[in-house]
Amino acid sequence: MSHSAQQIRFCTSRDGARIAYATCGAGPPLVFAAHWLHHLKFDWDSPVWRPWLSLLSRRHTLIRYDWRGCGLSDREGIEFSFEKYVDDLEAVIAASEARRFVLFGIAGGAAVACAVRHADQVSHLILYECQSQGLLARNPTRAQLEEAETRLKAIELGWSSKIPAFGQFFPMLHIPDATPEQARAYKDLLRRTTSQTNTISLMRTFHRLDVREIVPKVRCPTLVLHSRENAIIPFEEGRLVAGLIPGARFVPLESRNHVLLDTEPAWPQFVEALDDFLSAPSAVPDHAGELALDELTAREHEVLELIAQGLDNSTIGTRLGMSKRTARNHVSMILAKLEVKSRAQAIVRAREAGLGRKTFR
Repeated sequence: MSHSAQQIRFCTSRDGARIAYATCGAGPPLVFAAHWLHHLKFDWDSPVWRPWLSLLSRRHTLIRYDWRGCGLSDREGIEFSFEKYVDDLEAVIAASEARRFVLFGIAGGAAVACAVRHADQVSHLILYECQSQGLLARNPTRAQLEEAETRLKAIELGWSSKIPAFGQFFPMLHIPDATPEQARAYKDLLRRTTSQTNTISLMRTFHRLDVREIVPKVRCPTLVLHSRENAIIPFEEGRLVAGLIPGARFVPLESRNHVLLDTEPAWPQFVEALDDFLSAPSAVPDHAGELALDELTAREHEVLELIAQGLDNSTIGTRLGMSKRTARNHVSMILAKLEVKSRAQAIVRAREAGLGRKTFR
């Protein structure tokens, strides 16, 4: 899959800011609140983000977006605050029309995911490098204030300075074990993603982040992953978040990188943890499947009938007078509504409901 296979659209946040979002892949929806440093147009070309996108879209319809002030979203005249970030994610969820979905958040996006107001629609929550509070959340010490300002000043210097050491500060802080290619791509993506001013403003909001009263309210199945030697968000923050969420699974990753790389030993462990977690059933009532069948539109019932007969997307499209792509989109939505991971599971659910016998002309 590549960037050419994704569809980019725009939605409007509560304050009028336009937020760019993209969909790709097929299967149940997975909403990805990624780290702010990414760009819908360029991520598929990045050796840092491409493995993530390939992984998350292999069995799901991946829904992701550019943060306000970044990428293809509005960059000028933007207000940065945690509440605005939550509004943006809410707008993307509403625009995608995903009724039940996996929600995956990274770093600041993980904190935002914990505060989402569509909590009853989240089947599984994945929090990677999550923090309950920022460096300056409550009564910061003088040393903490100085550290925060020093980091921001180093980033400012790196933006315009011709001295290579300043330019390397940001990637070395985030991905110290990157290859030269990965580090260079990460640094270049930062400049493509947003402006120096927006970067500093955005980072300042997360220095003041405090979601310690929000995180314990999470009630869906949750997986928390955190790198042991993360220089951005301490490992203890990951342990704290996992301890605050009832029944959350915690997976420590043997890595120094803030953004995990597919070239390091922790990557297979990360992939295995995701596969194990997402293959587990979600915490929904036993009658949820029956309710989901009732939620299907008339057209989706027709498509499900043909799925139950074992027909592929191309044949379904021909039978119902629609394109193969439209048929595939209907199938993806049906899988999401039925809360199943595969076409085979959908067939079982449909046949248990008595479908698979009707003939269409």
